[in-house]
Amino acid sequence: MTTGGRGLHGHVLETLGPAITAGDYPPGSVLRTDELAQRFEVSRSVMREAVRVLESMYLVESRRRVGVTVRPKSEWNVYDPQVIRWRLAGADRPHQLRSLTVLRSAIEPVAAGLAARHATAEQCAELTECALGMVATSRGHQLEGYLVHDVAFHRVILKASGNEMFARLGDVVAEVLSGRTHHDVMFEDPDPAAVTLHVQLAEAVREGDAARAERLTREITAGALQELDVLAP
Repeated sequence: MTTGGRGLHGHVLETLGPAITAGDYPPGSVLRTDELAQRFEVSRSVMREAVRVLESMYLVESRRRVGVTVRPKSEWNVYDPQVIRWRLAGADRPHQLRSLTVLRSAIEPVAAGLAARHATAEQCAELTECALGMVATSRGHQLEGYLVHDVAFHRVILKASGNEMFARLGDVVAEVLSGRTHHDVMFEDPDPAAVTLHVQLAEAVREGDAARAERLTREITAGALQELDVLAP
């Protein structure tokens, strides 16, 4: 058995968190920490630490004389990257992917337009480097390598917008892109048209063409939604 409190409570979370988000413990369910500690063969202090993390995600709440209660889905912190990861691993994946991709469709085009106005020379160089990396890994079933460049590209767009709220969504977008790859909601190779759009978007940002940057990003997110129609209906 793993030693060290952090490793143990992490093990508990990786089992209990996905079970909650999958609905194995419906809203209102009471989790008995003593029983869970016995089930996972961990101390009560480790179990309490795991519960504190779940509370920080608003998945559960502790009530005196009641115990640890599962919150309604409407109260969960659905922007928490870990919650996103757990939900993408469950039966709710198609709905979750679509919901998050619609969010991207609403946010990223605006962020790209702002990036065209505010990106620094260094950020423009980063975007170009990421786009070239996507091109280099777009053939030959190199999805993991492609993912690295794709995530980095969209993080730069959000950060270069100059809007701190958009920038904080970088982890959310990273989980969406990672989930698509790791749960086989991608073709064996990325859509060549989508790769080209990313290259053109990097150019539009570098050239300061906000309208074109926004339009290209709308095409990218629309394409992502169309892929979901095929791969995760």
